[in-house]
Amino acid sequence: MIRRILWVLVFIFSFLTLIFAEEWKALNGEHFILYYTQDEISSKEILDKAEIYYQRIASDLGYPRYSEFWTWDKRVKIYIYPDRESFLKATGQPGWSIGMADYSRKHIVSYAGSQGFLDSVLPHEMAHLIFRDFVGFKGEVPLWLDEGVAQWNEEAKRKEMRSKIKECLSKNMLLSLEDMMRLNIRNIKDKDAVYVRSTKMDDGSYGILFLSGENLVNTYYLQSVSLVDFLITRFGSDNFTHFCRQLRDGKSLDEALRFTYPTYMQSLEQLEKEWRAYIAYSQN
Repeated sequence: MIRRILWVLVFIFSFLTLIFAEEWKALNGEHFILYYTQDEISSKEILDKAEIYYQRIASDLGYPRYSEFWTWDKRVKIYIYPDRESFLKATGQPGWSIGMADYSRKHIVSYAGSQGFLDSVLPHEMAHLIFRDFVGFKGEVPLWLDEGVAQWNEEAKRKEMRSKIKECLSKNMLLSLEDMMRLNIRNIKDKDAVYVRSTKMDDGSYGILFLSGENLVNTYYLQSVSLVDFLITRFGSDNFTHFCRQLRDGKSLDEALRFTYPTYMQSLEQLEKEWRAYIAYSQN
């Protein structure tokens, strides 16, 4: 009797699951397959934007052009869940998350109606995937470079970033690059905790910063994108590609700088000096 009841309950559960489960539909592009459950028109817009971003990001990073790059069975999959709740439940992301990239499976995941997905989250997560496809995980690629590349591809935010970084410089609120190299920002979980970090003063001496977790994260990401902006805008995307290639091939940061920018920067210390001067004299 009990077994029969259990079977009935299993059947009812399975039946209800089939009724209420979202049916994934697919749109195929040259480099992406987009899976969605609701609005085909907005889904088509996402797919079209993804293809445009792909061309721009791959070009900016100098990704080698070969026939099977994200094509056919190597296409990146984009999943758009019907709402925020189903996205969070499926991915286990924190409540503030509106999108994510899965490096190992080459998936980009978000949900319908997520604010800023089309203009910010989509190019950001795509840049993560393309950058890591290029540099891999074996070289000494600093985390700030990975995060900076992703943010730099959110074009709409560049002007605001340049204004904020000038303000931080004027207030001596920048983390030292030595600190940036040591810090794994993804381990900062408590936004209200106070962190003691180092800063570089105008005379080259070190100072101390006391930052909340939230301010530390914001400062780190702001500096990350500013450093990438400096390297690309000041010295060009070809040199930036060469710099990333040196890191990919196993060179240290100092070695990669010497090989790529021998006249200007041969060490982390010189990178910091040139970057700070660039911020100070730039016109936003």
